Amino acid sequence: MRVVIVFNHPYEGSYNNAILSSVTKGLRKASHQVDLIHLDNDGFNPAMSAADLKAFVEHKPIDPQVIDYNKRLEEADHLIFVFPIWWDLMPARTKGFIDRVLCPGVVYDHHPRGFGLVPLLKSLKSVTIITTMNKPRIMYSLLVGNLIRRAMLRSVFKTMGYKNLNWINFSSVKSVSREKRENWLINLENRFSKFN
Repeated sequence: MRVVIVFNHPYEGSYNNAILSSVTKGLRKASHQVDLIHLDNDGFNPAMSAADLKAFVEHKPIDPQVIDYNKRLEEADHLIFVFPIWWDLMPARTKGFIDRVLCPGVVYDHHPRGFGLVPLLKSLKSVTIITTMNKPRIMYSLLVGNLIRRAMLRSVFKTMGYKNLNWINFSSVKSVSREKRENWLINLENRFSKFN
């Protein structure tokens, strides 16, 4: 199967890069084809211009990079996001990907009867979001309300009609032991080596 990974972290030595490596190794062990969209290395511009917005409304993307990403999403059986949680939300490039790439006419459309949205990525079987943060899990849950779950899983993909939505979050990353972080990576590789 073809798995598209949307990755967003500017620092090559980050724990997110280690996560990307573990997930990729696991997927390749399971003989999946991995298509990496590295938003930082690609220099993806998260800001929507007036021309982009007009294209969005007309369901006809004009940015070559957005068109390329759209084509790759259309071929995906699974979609995985990997990014850090900064100030309780996703980084700008991930938000820009949602705004500019997950566009109508490609990823979803409006129901012909006017009731909600209809998913258009027919091959897409699941969406998994993998995040890291330095805040303790309980603090993020109780004080902030798990914004990533609410924003990306419920407000974006569930609203579009996609199913099999998963969120894997690693909290207190800087304060846990190195051994624990290494175990997380091993577990991720094992998990995605059984991915289907």
